Amino acid sequence: MLRARILENKLSSLYKAGKIVGGVYLGRGQEAVSATLGTALIQGRDFFAPLIRDQAGRTAFGEPLIDCTRTYLGSVEGPMRGRDGNIHRGRPSMGMPAMISHLGAQVPVVAGMLFAKRLQGTLTGRVGATCIGDGATSTGAFHEGLNTAAVEKLPLVVVVANNQFAYSTPNDRQFACGDLVERARGYGIGGFSVDGTDLLACASVIGEAVRRARHGGGPQMVVAQLLRLSGHGEHDDGSYVPTDVREGYYGRDCIDVAIGQLVENQMATAAEISEWQDEIAEEVQRAVAQAQQEATPDPYLEDWTALSTRFPISQSTAQ
Repeated sequence: MLRARILENKLSSLYKAGKIVGGVYLGRGQEAVSATLGTALIQGRDFFAPLIRDQAGRTAFGEPLIDCTRTYLGSVEGPMRGRDGNIHRGRPSMGMPAMISHLGAQVPVVAGMLFAKRLQGTLTGRVGATCIGDGATSTGAFHEGLNTAAVEKLPLVVVVANNQFAYSTPNDRQFACGDLVERARGYGIGGFSVDGTDLLACASVIGEAVRRARHGGGPQMVVAQLLRLSGHGEHDDGSYVPTDVREGYYGRDCIDVAIGQLVENQMATAAEISEWQDEIAEEVQRAVAQAQQEATPDPYLEDWTALSTRFPISQSTAQ
C-alpha cells in the first residue's frame, strides 16, 4: 500500500511538471482492496488483470516499480516498449494481461484464460482475478463474462471497488439495487461485502473469496465500499463529489487506518513504518531516475522497421 501511494504521489508530481504525456490515474483510497487481492494470489500460477487504480495490487502480485516508471515515462526498456504512455501495461508471461480500458472487458478475458487452462487440463489450483469499478458492472462485457464463469463454475474472483462514482455518475444513477453484491445471487455465485477502507477486513474477506474459488467454489464477487480520494484522473479535480460524502466515513484514508491497525495490534511500530516510507521513497526515486535516463521510441525507426519487414526491399533501394 505504501509503495503504491508513494509511487503514485511521485507520478502526480511528474505529471504536473509536464514530464508525463497522457493521463495519470491514481489508486488513492483503493490501496487496501487492491493490495489484499494481489497478496492473496500466487504469481506463476494465478492470473491477475488490474485496472487503473490497482498499482497496489500490481506491486503485491510482483510487478517491479521500474515497470511502472518506464511505462509512464516512455522508456523503450519497459514492458510496452514505450508505446503506451500510462497504465496499459502487463506481463502476460507472469499471469498479468495488459490492462484494457473498456470497462468490464477484463472479466470475460480472465474467464477465457481460465477456460483455456481447463481445456489444457491445467486449471486445478488456479485462480483468475480482476478488480473493477462500480461503473463497469453496468456493461455487457461484465454480464457476459460473469455469466459464462458462473455457468462453467470457473475459479474467477471479481472485486468491485464501489467508489461511489462511475467517473462523475453517482451510485443512485448507476444501479437500482440496494447493494451491488445482490447481483451475485442472480448469477448464482458467491457474494461478499466489505469495508474497503479497512485493511484487516479486506484481507479477511478477499482472502476468503480467493480461497473458495481456488478450492472449487466457483466464481466469487466481492463488493468493497470506499471512496476515490482524488479525481478520476489527475486532470480532474473531483468537484462533483459532495462535501458531505468526501468528509463522510468512506472518505477516510485506508492507509491511515492500516497504520493504526498495525500499531494497535503490535504488528509494527510507528518508527518502523516511518523507516519503510523513507526506504520506499528512495526506491521510487531510483526507479524514476533510471527510467528518465533511458531512451524513448524513435517513431521513424519503429515505422521503417515495420515497413521493411512487411515489404522487403534491396539494400541499394533503401540507400
